[in-house]
Amino acid sequence: MIGKGMARRALVLAAAGCTATVVLAACSSSSGTSGSPGGPIHRSAAAAATSPVPRSFSATVDNPWFPLPPGRTLVYSGTKDGAKSTEYLTATRETEKITGIPCRVVEDRLYTDGTLSETTRDYYAQDAAGNVWYFGEDTAELDAHGNMLSTEGTWRAGRDGARPGVFLPAHPVPGAAGQQEYYPGQAEDRFQILDLSSRVSVPYKTFSGALRTKEWTPLEPGVVDNKYYVKGIGTVKEVTVKGGPFEENVLTAVRG
Repeated sequence: MIGKGMARRALVLAAAGCTATVVLAACSSSSGTSGSPGGPIHRSAAAAATSPVPRSFSATVDNPWFPLPPGRTLVYSGTKDGAKSTEYLTATRETEKITGIPCRVVEDRLYTDGTLSETTRDYYAQDAAGNVWYFGEDTAELDAHGNMLSTEGTWRAGRDGARPGVFLPAHPVPGAAGQQEYYPGQAEDRFQILDLSSRVSVPYKTFSGALRTKEWTPLEPGVVDNKYYVKGIGTVKEVTVKGGPFEENVLTAVRG
């Protein structure tokens, strides 16, 4: 659901017993389908304090590439698991503290073939530098009658070794990379910035100057997605570009 070579920067978060390490790397490859980034580390530096306090973060997420204004809903349509899908992503007015950090609650409702099949509550916060962090999700898979089948994929920073990650940096540059989430064996999404000059057409509108990323997880070897972000909106398109069953999600409307 909606929503990495030569120099590296490590962002380390330690709060309320929770430690996060996110690697941002400048990579030599610009391919949207290349393998995981690698290469020797020439230099690295801690980019965040080792013991930040909650006031270093805010539930107000206004990073221009991924803004979450309370009350706004983004509507998507696409294909998932071979079925037609519609998705509603709502930035609520609700906040919740995770490891002492105030997070914006984003509700995600996924319909497949017209039936509500999954609901998710995602938790985001923004640090003082403008980086958007992802602190976890509560996920419920539903049957055709609305009964819960599974909570697989649920995780929260600070529980069972789970750590938050930088979902999107404040100042993305081509080649920068990182890990968006870390819950061993369950949530290990990674990203690489490919460019900030893509042109993308979706039912809502045609955009130029979009941010394009490559995203993958070691839990699904060989599967690569591309995501497109537009300033002032956020994610406008996600599409499988390599491996796995084809999936696509495109923006159709902005409400609120």
